[in-house]
Amino acid sequence: MADVNMTLDMVQASQVGMKAIGAGLAVGLTGVGTGVAEMGIGAAAVGAIAENKDFFGLGLLFTVIPETIVIFGLVIALLLLF
Repeated sequence: MADVNMTLDMVQASQVGMKAIGAGLAVGLTGVGTGVAEMGIGAAAVGAIAENKDFFGLGLLFTVIPETIVIFGLVIALLLLF
């Protein structure tokens, strides 16, 4: 059971802590997801570029697209904190 004698300061501190945990998870998990996504994409892009140099731009584009997910995670974290 929850303690009903919590003061207002304790409740506000708990809310700030939960926001910080949520913001950290938003950035951290999107970073891990991006790393997992780029693991396969990067290997395929390097292989394609090794065979044909014309695929450099396309390979670079496919490598950069998953990195935008981290930017979305950062935006969510900033929205949670402010």
